[in-house]
This record gives sequence, structure tokens and C-alpha cells, in this order.
Amino acid sequence: MTNRLADTLSPYLRSHADNPVDWYPWGPEAFAEAQRRDVPLLISIGYSTCHWCHVMARESFADPATAALMNDGFVSVKVDREEHPDVDGAYMAAASAFTQNLGWPLTVFATPRGRTFYAGTYWPPEPRQPMPAFREVLAAVREAWTLRRAQAEESADAVSDALARAAATAPSDLPTADAIATAAESIAAREDRVHGGFGGAPKFPVATTLRFLQSPLVRREAPGAAASARRALAAMAESALRDEDGGFFRYATQRDWTVPHYERMLTDNAQLLDVALDEGDERTARGIAGFLLASLRRPEGGFGAAQDSESWIDGARNEGGYYLRPLPERAELEPPAVDGKVITGWNGMAIGALARAGARLGEPAWVDAAVEAAETVLRVNRDASGRLVRASLDGVASAAAVTVADLALLADGMFALAVATGEVRWASSAREVLDQALAGPQSDPQLAEHGIAASPDQTDGDLPSGVAAVAGAALTAWRLGAGEQYREAAVSVVRDHGGRGIEQPFAHGSLLRAASGLVDPPRQIVVVTEDASGSLADTARRADADVAAVVTPAQARAFAAAGFELFEGKADAAERAYDCQAFVCRLPVSDPRDIPFAR
Repeated sequence: MTNRLADTLSPYLRSHADNPVDWYPWGPEAFAEAQRRDVPLLISIGYSTCHWCHVMARESFADPATAALMNDGFVSVKVDREEHPDVDGAYMAAASAFTQNLGWPLTVFATPRGRTFYAGTYWPPEPRQPMPAFREVLAAVREAWTLRRAQAEESADAVSDALARAAATAPSDLPTADAIATAAESIAAREDRVHGGFGGAPKFPVATTLRFLQSPLVRREAPGAAASARRALAAMAESALRDEDGGFFRYATQRDWTVPHYERMLTDNAQLLDVALDEGDERTARGIAGFLLASLRRPEGGFGAAQDSESWIDGARNEGGYYLRPLPERAELEPPAVDGKVITGWNGMAIGALARAGARLGEPAWVDAAVEAAETVLRVNRDASGRLVRASLDGVASAAAVTVADLALLADGMFALAVATGEVRWASSAREVLDQALAGPQSDPQLAEHGIAASPDQTDGDLPSGVAAVAGAALTAWRLGAGEQYREAAVSVVRDHGGRGIEQPFAHGSLLRAASGLVDPPRQIVVVTEDASGSLADTARRADADVAAVVTPAQARAFAAAGFELFEGKADAAERAYDCQAFVCRLPVSDPRDIPFAR
């Protein structure tokens, strides 16, 4: 059979289009059909480069007997978690009431109103202790719905109510420098002193945590904790987690960074580019940038979401076989597929990382690639009314709603692009997008219509949480002189969530990095010159500063005219560097030796 997935935007959904399962995409049609038939929803959530999603698809969703059970007793819904992160977050939170082994594929059984009454992850086609067979799960859930429906619905309502209560947060005071340093030290206490990184297997790069440990406040107040980030990067860069072409895999299944899970994500690599840049590891930074440009960059200019762990070798699907070949031998093989979805926020992270790295390492082609990606996102990732959306594929915009994190991460990337290029248009666009993020979240229409408790995006996963992304972008806007209201916005977010961040620092690295930026006054360097590649500009870009902008006199005037007060009064003479702290500047200098590297 051909189901409803063939014409969807998502490569993940399209890969299930020829399943014998009567799949529905996420949307009102599936809910209406479940209510008409009065049967549960079976919501299957994954993404295109997920190995175990592929496995379950081959073992169960392609099996006619299993598909018959699904079609007879359920309305089955396939969801791409990268296209609908709010849906994934809501059901992942609900699933935590039933299993601690959370991950993808995520399999959720819900009432026709979408409320979860049972959930799990991967189930095999035959029993494997301690896991039952997927067909046994289907039979048990159908029996429960038929014979004990009231109990199932009561359980679903209880989970939904508990999640709604958990979403409430109590404001606290801004974290102090001492509290932030103590949080960093508690993270460092989990360091694997033998192999680097944190915790045991499976072992992830935890780039959001590394970025917090790299913050100037932590380097000053908790240097031992900052050193653990440096050791983690060095260990990963020399391990099997880093491919020969410079890109990093998602995680390692072993404590010593061996036996990687071979998918490669835009989110991980964009953040690790910043980590390497801040540690002065130019070789690793150049490798990551090369991978982004060679493997994930799309023909239309944006960056794809991820590269698959599997590829075809000798007529069979093979996990990791491509990456295990020496680099010269790979030319003989078909490379693993890239999920070409250009996700708004993820591209914002890549735009910012490439802009910063390209400016500091003297690679204008990287900055040009960041410009092209930003232009693509702003042009293509829009609906008919002109509003930004979550993603696009092959130049076609998705109907999925943009998230607050998407807006904030895109804004922050464009602020970096403004600094790297000296073009105020990027700062003005970034401010407009950030203002949309500050206006508040947009709930998924189906979650809102059916009263399904959305999981608040308050903790880091493989990228910064929504609240942390907003705080970080608002802080960047303030540092560029966009106005005191942006610092106040960052303060408001950190005050609301900072207490939880101090209590659980490993899950709130991005928020704590923003908190540290509110404690420390920013260092801002503005170089006004007609020679953007000269020694004065190069020295400023390599200094330890929160802002290192290089502009011509005309560009400085344009920034000031657009309302970025950091640039006011700095356009009168060329070849001058202004070294400022919280907008209070020393006398301008023209000798690079007069710009200290340290704060």
C-alpha cells in the first residue's frame, strides 16, 4: 500500500511511505480519525539518521502481520522529531512516566484526544529479555483499551495534569559568581579522569556543558573546571568520535570514546566548532568547518540536519562501514545520506559558528557560507504570510511552526554575522527575529487544541534550551548596544530559571553561561578601519572579548544610525581600536600591541 507519507516534506516520513502501515502524518486528520473510530493513537517518533529507527522500521513497520495489528487497532501517526520538536518534547515528557530508557524511536499510545496512557522506545519483533515483542505490546495495549478503558484514560489525565504542574517555575535571585563557580566545579567532579569527558558509557560531547565551562567567569573563578572542558575536547579530537574528515559523530558507545554511533548532527558540530575555537584548537576547528561545508551544506545554501549512520555497501545496509574505510577509499562508495532539512535554529548555530571562526581564523569563505545560509533561511523558511517556519527541504517550506529556540538561535547567529561582516543589515534582522522570540512561544496547534501538556523547553539536550537560547541572544543584543531592555530580558529569563540551573548544572549549561555573562561586565572591542584584514583588525579578533567588531567608518555610522549604541562616536577617524568594558571605552589606539589579549 501507499500511505499518506509520500508527499510530506520530511525525509524520515517519506522513508516510511511504502510501509504496509496505514500511517498518518502529525495533524488534525489523525486525531479526527481516532475519534471517529474510537481507537487509540499509536504515535511513532524518530528522525531520518536514527539507527534504531531504521531497525524498527525494517523489523516491524515493514512486516505485513505487524502492520495489520497496527491498522486494525490503532490510528498510527509518524512524527519527525526534528520537524516537530514541541510534539517530541511533549510526548518524551509523558513517556518518562512509563520508562526511564528514553530515546528514539519513541512509541507512544494515546487516547483519541492525544493523552498518553503507555509508552516505550524500541521493541523487537520477537521477545528479547527483558523486552517483549512489539506485537505483544500491541495486543496488550489493545486489550487494556478495550477492557480497562476508564483506567487507561484516568492514567492519561493524571500524566497530563502532572506535566502541567511541573511546567510552573518559581522565580529566584540571579545566580552569584560564587554559585556559578560552584556549579561548574560540580560538573567537573563528574569528569572521567582516564578518558576525558563526563560520566560513563554511552558518552556524549555535551557541547552545551563545555560552552558553560569555557565562560570567562568559570575560567577565572573555577580554573580547574574550565580545564576539564579543555581535556574533554582534546580527548574527543584524538578519538574515534572524530572522523578522518573532521566531523564528529553523535556519541560513543564506550567510555573510551570508541565504537561511535555514526550519525553526524549539525547541532553537535556547530557547537563543537565554537568549543574548538575558544580553546585555540585550530586544527579541530578547521576540520569541523570543512565537514560542515563539504558534507552538510545544501545546494540552495543552508545546512542539512544530519548525515546518516547507515549507507549501502555491497547491496546491503551497513551501519558505520563507510566511516570505517580510510578516507581515500570512500570515493568508491555511496556516502551516507544527508537529511537535507534546513532547520531554522540549527542553521542559526552553524551561521554563528562559521562567522566567528571565519573571522578569527582568516577564512572569508566560511563567512560567505554563513551569509548564504542566513539568506537562504530568511528567504525560504517562511509561510505564505511571511512568518518564519521550523524548516524547509529542497527550497520548500515546512508547515511546522517555528520554535522560540529557533528564533533565538537564528538571531544570535545573525548577530555574529553582523560582527564578522560589518554589515548592519544582519544585526537589524537579528533584532527583529529576537523580538519575535521575546514575544513568547507558539504552541503546536494540535497540542493546544487537545489540551496536551507541552513540555517547557527549560533544559539542554543536544542544543541549548529555548529559555537559554533567548537569554543568550538577548545578552548578545545588549552587548552590541541594542538597548538596556535586552539585558533586562536576559535577566528576567535567568531569574526565572537560574535556581534550577544551579541545582542541576549539567542540564542547564547554556543558561548558566548566560548567567555568567550577566555577572561579568562585557569586553567590547570595535576596530574602525578601511583594512579589515590588517594587523589591528586581526589582533582585535583574536583578543579575549565578548564582541570584536571590525567596521569601516561608514559601517560604524550605519550601526549607530540603526540604534546600536556601541558604535556611536566611533566613525570620525579610521584605523582606531576602541577597547571597552560595559560600554566605557579606553582612549582609542592604532598600534596592535596596545590591544591586550586578556580581559
